[in-house]
Amino acid sequence: MKTAVNWFGIVGGALVLVVVAVSLFVPWWQLVAGEDLVKANVSPVNTNFNFTGSSFTVPLLFALNITSMILMISGGITMLIYSVKPTASYAGKLLSFSYKKPLLTVILFVAGLFAATLIVKSILGFEIPLMGATNVLLPAEMTQGTTVTVPVVTGFGWSFLLTIVAAGLCIAARLFHKKVAPMQGTTVRQPMVVTTPPISR
Repeated sequence: MKTAVNWFGIVGGALVLVVVAVSLFVPWWQLVAGEDLVKANVSPVNTNFNFTGSSFTVPLLFALNITSMILMISGGITMLIYSVKPTASYAGKLLSFSYKKPLLTVILFVAGLFAATLIVKSILGFEIPLMGATNVLLPAEMTQGTTVTVPVVTGFGWSFLLTIVAAGLCIAARLFHKKVAPMQGTTVRQPMVVTTPPISR
């Protein structure tokens, strides 16, 4: 008997785990201001900043990174377990828990970046693009009245694109679930047998 396997889920779950490992070293989004004067390497599992050669992290962001890492790893492992047993009675719960994790991570990450740019604009008075290059005019309060322009370059890295691919595969696994386990959650009705009493003569 051929065993049902959700290959979308296997590849997607494995890719999620790869994304977690890669994101420890390759940022999803990076900001570089000046000649490496300020650098921000941002991802859901590792966020750090570099100022004139000195690296540092923010405790709150570090805690969020650890939480995000745990959720992504648990989602990837759960997707793999589901994918090799997609017809099991517990498969639906595993799939429901895991397939949304990469997509939600991408959405929340982009929303967080957008919110951060709005906060910077409201507090410091200049805009930082999510992608591209610009020249930022620093507020006079920061430069003691001197006009200072700093070039800023931002952009998403290939690790972010890899996460989008993983999210797409996990969603495909959810859609493909109906084909690999079509009878799961349905009740098979037994045919009704009607017995006709014998006709007496």
